Amino acid sequence: MTERATPALTTPAVALLPAEDEGVGMVAKFFRALADPTRLRLLEFLLHEPHTVGECVTHVGLAQGRVSSHLACLADCGYVAARRDGRRTFYQVTDPRVADLIMLARSLAADNATALAACIRIAPTRRTEG
Repeated sequence: MTERATPALTTPAVALLPAEDEGVGMVAKFFRALADPTRLRLLEFLLHEPHTVGECVTHVGLAQGRVSSHLACLADCGYVAARRDGRRTFYQVTDPRVADLIMLARSLAADNATALAACIRIAPTRRTEG
């Protein structure tokens, strides 16, 4: 039986929190905000430059109300900031580390594509109006 090599961690060691620590809940909430495909698409769209709500609507192809709701969630969680310019509102990513996080997530997902596809404990995402 061959063992799969696990890549060494390249980030500084972080003290792991006990399961009952409220910090674990905060990290879980951090990831729940990113667990929606529409919000991920919006974040990727906003990584390099600010965009208006209308541009975001065109990019993701959903109704303005749904897009505004997703943008509000991302803003409430601190991932994006809104800036008014007359009648238009521009959104942009607030922290450049978001790009690193998304790139890392894409890389990990690609490396684990077979396992993720076979995973039955997490329902597959589907593109909906939500």
